[in-house]
Amino acid sequence: MIELHGVFPYLVSPVDETGHVKSEVLARLVGDLIAAGVHGLTPLGSTGEFAYLNNAQRTDIVRTTIEATAGRVPVIAGVASTATPDAVEQARHYAKLGADGILAILESYFPLADAQIEAYFRAIADTVDIPVVLYTNPQFQRSDLSLDVIARLSEHPRIRYIKDASTNTGRLLSIMNRCARLNVFSASAHIPAAVMLIGGVGWMAGPACVIPRQSVRLYEMCRAGQWPQAMELQRALWRINEIFARFNLAACIKGALTLQGYDVGDPIAPQRPLGPEERRVVAAALEAVAITVEAISA
Repeated sequence: MIELHGVFPYLVSPVDETGHVKSEVLARLVGDLIAAGVHGLTPLGSTGEFAYLNNAQRTDIVRTTIEATAGRVPVIAGVASTATPDAVEQARHYAKLGADGILAILESYFPLADAQIEAYFRAIADTVDIPVVLYTNPQFQRSDLSLDVIARLSEHPRIRYIKDASTNTGRLLSIMNRCARLNVFSASAHIPAAVMLIGGVGWMAGPACVIPRQSVRLYEMCRAGQWPQAMELQRALWRINEIFARFNLAACIKGALTLQGYDVGDPIAPQRPLGPEERRVVAAALEAVAITVEAISA
């Protein structure tokens, strides 16, 4: 089974006004991110607007990503549903398409007890023979994974990773302490370099779509133990996270990619795109980070 580590950008889902996936745009982005040195790609994460897509669109996104990647880096496809049978079918389908792993997300409407939450993730892992990454994001999920559930799930042979977007770095350390078999990926809600310092294996995040080379460089510094240099670069890159936290995440990533020449379109309704002033704020942040990073590298 493959080992996952490094920078995994959460891909956007370019969809036009009629609902068709812009496969050419997505394929170009995939190729450019791989050329920038990323270690893997994650379609249908939060930045991919999985909650706003139908199953046909999700399949197109995953298939396009796998085909454009052509085996050069692992593709970890997001699986999300309120119903366990649907999630299991998604996972089985994406594995058949050639996904190298599954990012398992729980959507919920009615509250769920720990036993039902655990059963949902276990059912996904039981149906595939590829690694499964648990994804927990308490800001948006009605039913979160408790530490006890995470510990029990970590004993499953295919549940080997977790991406926790809780903003609570202490929770990450608790997971590491309790679950020796589970590797932790940072989210954009955490400071990636800090997560690497306490034992993380990388990060899965939307901002890496627009600053891939800088993200890879930060990861390399952390792996080499160059902590003073890594923190100097991290402080510069954190400005992107601060800006994106002010607005809708998908709108920010898509707006930034549009500024970089990718025709990814607007976020899916009822979300709204960035307004003119918000676009100026994002553009200024990207320019400031580019200048700062260049000065650090000089």
